[in-house]
Amino acid sequence: MGHHQCGPGNFGVAGRVSSGTRPPGADLPNLSEEYRAERERWRNVARIRPPNIVIPGPGQESVWDYPRPPRVEPVRQRVRVEFAGILLADTERALRVCETSSPPVYYVPPADVAMDHLERSQRTSFCEWKGLASYWSVGVGGRSAKDAGWSYPDPDEGFEAIRDYLAFYPRRMDACFVGDDRVAPQPGFYYGGWVTANLVGPFKGVPGSESW
Repeated sequence: MGHHQCGPGNFGVAGRVSSGTRPPGADLPNLSEEYRAERERWRNVARIRPPNIVIPGPGQESVWDYPRPPRVEPVRQRVRVEFAGILLADTERALRVCETSSPPVYYVPPADVAMDHLERSQRTSFCEWKGLASYWSVGVGGRSAKDAGWSYPDPDEGFEAIRDYLAFYPRRMDACFVGDDRVAPQPGFYYGGWVTANLVGPFKGVPGSESW
């Protein structure tokens, strides 16, 4: 992620590392001095602004006006996630994380998620800003979506507000909504941002955007 901006990946891809099949809570590399140094290196990588940034019009937001480090902010609209005929998540208490070049990632408090349809997977990933993410697979009836969501059980300083909140890849769900706006997935497989109608880019995830 997402993942998220931080999502599945490895060193050399936006500063994230995936531990593959290591169990949640294992002694992961982020605890080492070597990893801390690598995290700082990625935090300080020079980023490129593309020449074709869209100037936002009235009522629009540009992902190029978002900050880095990312910002956590409350979402006023209702946020919903649908999968296999059920409302998997439904909240008016969502938070979103906004980071330069990427559509926001929306996080839902676990009390507003049908957790009986989620199972923690063995996958983890690391974000240079938010820390270690745990992944969740979704199962409803005969349908499943592997590693379709993620959360931060122990986020880094500055991101404590999203502790244990869940985010979902829109491309792995049947539908995701912010208010009445059905979102589109952020380009590319790696990221988990939600593209709403008021958002302008270009968006990280398109070919050639690795250094944005």
